[in-house]
Amino acid sequence: MIHVSNLSKTYANGVKVLNIPHLEISKGQSFGLVGNNGAGKTTFFSLLLDLIPPSSGQIKNNDIQVNTSEAWKPFTSAFIDETFLIGYLTAEEYFYFIGDLRGQNKADVDALLQRYEEFFNGEILNSKKYLRDLSKGNMKKVGIIAALIGNPSVIILDEPFANLDPTTVNRLKKIIKELAEQPEVTLLVSSHDLVHTVEVCHRIVVLNKGDIVKDIETNPETLKELEAYFAV
Repeated sequence: MIHVSNLSKTYANGVKVLNIPHLEISKGQSFGLVGNNGAGKTTFFSLLLDLIPPSSGQIKNNDIQVNTSEAWKPFTSAFIDETFLIGYLTAEEYFYFIGDLRGQNKADVDALLQRYEEFFNGEILNSKKYLRDLSKGNMKKVGIIAALIGNPSVIILDEPFANLDPTTVNRLKKIIKELAEQPEVTLLVSSHDLVHTVEVCHRIVVLNKGDIVKDIETNPETLKELEAYFAV
């Protein structure tokens, strides 16, 4: 589904922040990306979403090179952080706006929102608050559910567990696990939280200063292996 070849990103100061010679992410895989601050996780997602240009190499999403065509956008969605939301809209206005972009009518969007009513915990819908006035956690809830509108086949979530309370984290893990069970959905999750990432992902890749240093199919020993690596 996603093919990376000779991908690198170097900034004007000469610092190389990402260097991935080869990476394949299969269709239907739940893929976790972990690493310390500055490891290159968000840079990789930004390249995958064509938010920044690569210094070399390419990423193909379903055989479409992402920085030369927009044909991947209809089946790809993401939530990177709250700055990608539209702060002067209410949650409902934002959901309907995203739905319109993705060919979904109001009834389609309402049906999806009803499925995730427990995740919202009565704090978002019908609150009449603008998104900019929500807490960071509630803004994140809006962004994550908006990324599910339109049945995308590639879903990218950057640090989805941050700023969420424990109950919401557990509800989110349930949502991610349900998505991961769908063979047509390829899910990419980055996180600093090893426990949560191992729990919801079939495969974990560790980045260190832009390089892939581990690539593990999740098994009962994966968490111990990762904890040992980051303990050094």
